[in-house]
Amino acid sequence: MEFTTEPFDLDEAPAHAVVAREVIQSAELDAVDVGPFGNTAEGGADEVLTAVGSLLREALASGATRVSLQVNVIGEEAR
Repeated sequence: MEFTTEPFDLDEAPAHAVVAREVIQSAELDAVDVGPFGNTAEGGADEVLTAVGSLLREALASGATRVSLQVNVIGEEAR
């Protein structure tokens, strides 16, 4: 999955961005990469879907006005 939260602030990470990253970093995922303009994570379908639910709830509750999210299914789980 790949996600970003808005609104952007180039001077300081907004609360919603910090919370979203914390949610993803604490989730039971296989790989997480956070960056200033996008974040990616990989894992099993159940783990990713659980993380996405928490990500959306927490980021929106912390002031995000938009969450852009892309989920790709790769390999065995694509069936």
